[in-house]
Amino acid sequence: MAQSQAPSLDITLYPHRSLSSFGLKVVLSVVVLSNLIVAAFFIRIGGWPVFGFLGLDIVLVFAAFAINTRRSEGHEQIIVEGDHVTFIRVTSKGQMRREFNRRWMRLELEWDEARELAGRLFLVSHGKRSEVGRFLGADERKALAARLRKACA
Repeated sequence: MAQSQAPSLDITLYPHRSLSSFGLKVVLSVVVLSNLIVAAFFIRIGGWPVFGFLGLDIVLVFAAFAINTRRSEGHEQIIVEGDHVTFIRVTSKGQMRREFNRRWMRLELEWDEARELAGRLFLVSHGKRSEVGRFLGADERKALAARLRKACA
């Protein structure tokens, strides 16, 4: 009877979220309150059109945070199991899954010589390129590339 072996690497990557939901509520409350105070001042001195622009400011700030929150809910998973490498990206739009043969796949890590920084990281095989860890910092992508190379060796 064949015994299934545990994956040699199973990594799940999440985008950084520096602001909790409570912190987000506090920031948005401060933005709304400060804009209302400024709007009241301008209405009092006769500059009522400013009220509309401050309202637009509030709408744009809310929209920016909504987009940021939606994007931060996704994640990426990389599983190296025997000769198979599975890459799964989950976003608010759905899930993308790519399967690679470890022996035919290569890792490409772009490198900026001038700044000595790691750029984008790709899994490449048979003309298909999948960018991995686009939300990671340069040092984190470099460390991820090293872990993947070790697991795929």
